[in-house]
Amino acid sequence: MKRSKKLYILLGVLIVVCIATFAVVRHEEHKEKIKNSDEIILKVPYDSVESLSWTYKSNTLSFHKAETWLYDEDEAFPVDEERIKELLKPFEEFGVSFIIEDVEDYGQYGLDSPECSINLKTADKSYEIKLGTFSKMDSMRYVSIGDGKVYLVKNDPLDYYDATLKDLIKNDKAPAFDKVSEIEFSGSENYRVVYEENSPNSYSKDDVYFAKLGDKTLPLDASRVKNYLSKISKLGLTDYVTYNASDEQLKKYGLDAPELTVTVNYTTKEDKEEVLNTFVLHISRDPEERKAAESKKDGSEDESKDEKITAYARVGDSKIVYKISSDSYKDLTAASYDSLRHLEVFWADFADVKQIDVSLEGATYSLTSEKKGDERTYYYKQEEAELEDFKKALGNIKAEKFTDEQPSEKKEIGMTLHLDNENFQKVQIELYRYDATYCLAVVDGKPVSLVKRSNVVDLIEAVHAIILR
Repeated sequence: MKRSKKLYILLGVLIVVCIATFAVVRHEEHKEKIKNSDEIILKVPYDSVESLSWTYKSNTLSFHKAETWLYDEDEAFPVDEERIKELLKPFEEFGVSFIIEDVEDYGQYGLDSPECSINLKTADKSYEIKLGTFSKMDSMRYVSIGDGKVYLVKNDPLDYYDATLKDLIKNDKAPAFDKVSEIEFSGSENYRVVYEENSPNSYSKDDVYFAKLGDKTLPLDASRVKNYLSKISKLGLTDYVTYNASDEQLKKYGLDAPELTVTVNYTTKEDKEEVLNTFVLHISRDPEERKAAESKKDGSEDESKDEKITAYARVGDSKIVYKISSDSYKDLTAASYDSLRHLEVFWADFADVKQIDVSLEGATYSLTSEKKGDERTYYYKQEEAELEDFKKALGNIKAEKFTDEQPSEKKEIGMTLHLDNENFQKVQIELYRYDATYCLAVVDGKPVSLVKRSNVVDLIEAVHAIILR
């Protein structure tokens, strides 16, 4: 009996070993079905595709082509056809690195419940591409196209198909403004900026942008104007709140009567010809938020730098409304004359200054000059004078705040700069004490700005260094 029992046990062990051996052999045979390949398994030309859909993370997006690509669920959605082209590009020539034939278990490749399923349809054929898991050995994606095989691919289609609907919208784009002829502000600001080279309205040849304010043409700081235009170009209109705005929605976002509208006329070169273009941008703060902010104002013109603002933008007559950041709103609504004018009280090329008369502590001092070529040498009492510290100090006299307040305190220093300029013979600058922190700058008899008192002290010391040496 014991011997018979042992035989049964040995027989059972033998059966288990045989089954395990058979499984290993089968597994080894299965492994041998994997082979290297550089085969192109799909060739689907972009122009032949009539519909595209995919499901990723339980979300499905579907598009079809009429004259243009349309979103199945809402044909009013502005589809970016270039993005659709990017999505279809991998399948124009879809190559693989390895082929697994005679597949028995799709589950081990993650293809029984794929991470993403992509469906393409042409006039005569439909394709379903399933994306499984990654190979642990070489981190390639397992892919099935429904032909009984599994493929390993280096170029993972999911790099494209993790897109959301926001990624497929044809957003409005602000251009790079190479050559601007005019900027018009309307709404919270109402004036024009024009481009003029060699204008008689400035003593600086670098001034090419001018504000038209009533009957006045006033020079602007070209770098500040260009920086403002750059803020528009880099706005990055991507966060849309609606892509088919109704009149009611425009009112909801404050864009039925925009807080500020900026119109830029600019030229581009097309086929060697200059073409005039116009870009229009509307900007508004959330109406309720804006109303609440206005009711809280205490008379201060400056908003808190940390204040969070809900704001929106719209390009021309586009149906898309975008949400923009607090910083973008503040940057773009800072469009006043003061926001774009020169901060310096004097900004000409110093080589154009031929004489300087300084009034200081009741006395007057004159510096003359002699110009040879592009160089100018300055003299005080017929002795050559070094003006580098003076130039630097004068350049640092900049507006901390613009004002038209009349001076009421003592004049700290005054100077008349005589220019080698047929339109501007001289510029008179007077700096008055204001308080412990600021001085008041008056240019050609008109109050202009509050400047740092410490910088005025540096200017006075620079003058002393010249006249007392």
